[in-house]
Amino acid sequence: MKLAHTTANNWLPSLIDEMFTNDFMGGTAPLKTWNPAVNISEADDKFELDMIIPGFKKENISIEVDQDVLTISSEVTNDKEEKTEQFTRKEFTLKSFKRSFNLPDTVNKENIAADYNDGILNIVLPKKEEALPQPKRMISLK
Repeated sequence: MKLAHTTANNWLPSLIDEMFTNDFMGGTAPLKTWNPAVNISEADDKFELDMIIPGFKKENISIEVDQDVLTISSEVTNDKEEKTEQFTRKEFTLKSFKRSFNLPDTVNKENIAADYNDGILNIVLPKKEEALPQPKRMISLK
């Protein structure tokens, strides 16, 4: 029994994509968005978010919490100018990203901590006291 139908002749859409996204005309290709890779882990007392963002400086990274949404963003522009006798070339580059995450109700939003080291942003999201695992308790019979 065949569960999925695949088409071996799927070259036309990729050819059209290639034609319109190639930079044949010196800058006509659309900008491609970049989202940094994120690892999220959970422990008994916290969530931990690690984001790989090499090439960004600590002072250019913005982390904000609004309601139950954690937003991490950055925007960096670089100017490069090259002068010789025959020509001048000046290039502008823009690197930016913006990622948002819905925070669960169990996160203590007042004690969120962040650290940036060697291109890795680490955010610790501690859990509220009532969300922590409770120790076992014995119930006596009457």
